[in-house]
Amino acid sequence: MTGADEAPRNGPSIRLLVSDVDGTLVPPDKALTEKTISAAASLNAAGIGFTLISSRPPRGMDYLIDPLGLDLPIAAFNGGTITGRGGAVFETHPLAESVARRAIDLLEAAGVDAWVFAGDAWLVRDPAGHNVDRERRTVRFDPTPVADFDTLPGAIGKIVGVSSDPGRLDACEDRVRASLGDSASISRSQAYYLDISSPRATKGQGLRALCQRIGIPLSETAVIGDMFNDVSMFEVAGLAVCMGQSPDAVKAAAGFVTGPNTHDGFAEAVERIILPRGPRAGG
Repeated sequence: MTGADEAPRNGPSIRLLVSDVDGTLVPPDKALTEKTISAAASLNAAGIGFTLISSRPPRGMDYLIDPLGLDLPIAAFNGGTITGRGGAVFETHPLAESVARRAIDLLEAAGVDAWVFAGDAWLVRDPAGHNVDRERRTVRFDPTPVADFDTLPGAIGKIVGVSSDPGRLDACEDRVRASLGDSASISRSQAYYLDISSPRATKGQGLRALCQRIGIPLSETAVIGDMFNDVSMFEVAGLAVCMGQSPDAVKAAAGFVTGPNTHDGFAEAVERIILPRGPRAGG
């Protein structure tokens, strides 16, 4: 592991930074800090493109676009949907309905709440359930209450299993993986969230799609994230940075570790790791 202050500057220039959102770009209150906004402006001045990849739905990142000056495509639903400014959908990989129904049954059997995200819709059975208020503050729109999931919307971006008991969610994750196998991508975006999406919806594949659309090779792309769903993009990017509060196993998958999201770790990574490798570094 290489510390931010001792990072060597050899290798290809970094021309693109792709950042996770929750746990990385924003602190627990989900608001952008002045240092983060300034770091985004510094990237632009240095000739480094900047965009986002997140487990959030596209609509849940709208409030970040203007303050950060984002104009490149963005990846939502763990890379399963690529959108442009104004909401244009360039690419999407929904979860098959039969797999979605099986996933919901498995979550229910484990005593885990299920949320269904499809396009701009967020469906819940209990609007007062665990973490609904947290998610509402995160994505900045309200869920749609439904009596049941007998009728599912088309183009399901992801299903989320939600529990206040991490041990219960651990056991549920094992059962979901064993049952769904290669028919779904399964990852933890937070300790309390289990994301289930299309097998083509991983951050590694989403990063490849972003780079291809933007026209910058993976070798000249840096990524930054904090959780297990970020590891697949760590594995394919030219440079990977992990947040300081991340689990040790996630840190081990990255080349560099920055400060935690509670202490502007994103801005620190930009200043100490990314900018020195930009195409305009050193004059």
